[in-house]
Amino acid sequence: MTEKSNQLSSNFGQYVFEVDDDANRHAIRRAVEKAFNVSVTRVNVMNVKPKKKRNLRNGRYGRSSGFKKAIVTLKEGDKIEIV
Repeated sequence: MTEKSNQLSSNFGQYVFEVDDDANRHAIRRAVEKAFNVSVTRVNVMNVKPKKKRNLRNGRYGRSSGFKKAIVTLKEGDKIEIV
């Protein structure tokens, strides 16, 4: 949970999820609708690229792992309670 994702959920009814690399829009829509019992109107998907990291012990460079992120827009009036 980031500040940006909190703002999206409170102002626009959009929720951010980290999803499997093989998941597509239709699979994400079905999973969210089934898990949270809400109606999904839109799914935006993006691949977050890995970032370069430097190891402080030996000075060599490595990478953090990249991931796939989905921003799910819900129908007006629907809400997901996040603890």
